[in-house]
Amino acid sequence: MKYSIYILSSVFVSVSAFAQEQQVQAPAETLGSGNIYLDLLLLAVGLLTIVLLLVSLVLLDAFRKVSRELQKPGTLPEEKPKVLEYEEWAAIQKAKPGIWTKILGLKPVEEEKDLVMEHQFDGISELDNPTPAWFMWLFYGTIAIGVAYFSYYHIAEWGALQDQEYVAEMNEADAAKELYLATAANKIDETSVTEVNEPAVLTTGQAIFNSNCVACHGDKAQGVVGPNLTDEYWLHGGKINNVFKTIKYGIPEKGMISWEKTLTPKQISDVANYIKSLKGSNPANPKAPQGEKEG
Repeated sequence: MKYSIYILSSVFVSVSAFAQEQQVQAPAETLGSGNIYLDLLLLAVGLLTIVLLLVSLVLLDAFRKVSRELQKPGTLPEEKPKVLEYEEWAAIQKAKPGIWTKILGLKPVEEEKDLVMEHQFDGISELDNPTPAWFMWLFYGTIAIGVAYFSYYHIAEWGALQDQEYVAEMNEADAAKELYLATAANKIDETSVTEVNEPAVLTTGQAIFNSNCVACHGDKAQGVVGPNLTDEYWLHGGKINNVFKTIKYGIPEKGMISWEKTLTPKQISDVANYIKSLKGSNPANPKAPQGEKEG
């Protein structure tokens, strides 16, 4: 066991050096974005290696002790033993300590009289029974794990602390939410579109209108080639579903092209809501009403 400390030190230093090399190769701004899990995996493998090595060393030391005991003079018979009666054989086997007793470092009950210490209290004697080696090695192993953990997270700062992990996870959740909303918004059609008056939606719709619709409907939607979109009259229905459908599929026979291939469902919804918001805006020089009055 005298080489155990050197072996454990070598393993710990090698794991620390490898983890440090990985940290140097990874940029600092990627902390919590994916590489941290690789670092944690490397640390877990290193700690597991240390624990397994500790257990192996303890078992090896125990087996060495057992082997040494078995090789003492008189332990192994040098001549053919005499045939024993069953009762004699059973008594001998019962007197011998079991393999687990040796591995765990326990003393037989018969030997307790040799372990009694001199002082007593209230008729109770104390045994000089040292802690088993395997327990001590596990205790030292927990100390080593604690030192490695503290060094990894608080000294070298290779791993993200709980508050840093929380911030990273919240950022990931926000990104996932935005992706979901964008995907869900593009599933809108003429049957599911709803009328909204949010400023962000109307601003986006106005930008789309100014880029694509002013040539036919005018900069104020007062109507040029196309109809006036600010009054109460509609050629193909003035509800939000009708406006969405008209923009999406167009009215080819009247020169209204389909925007289904050009605009996303979300963009069509935004510009339809912007058009609905223009009702009663009374622009200058409006085109005469066309179609039926929307109730």
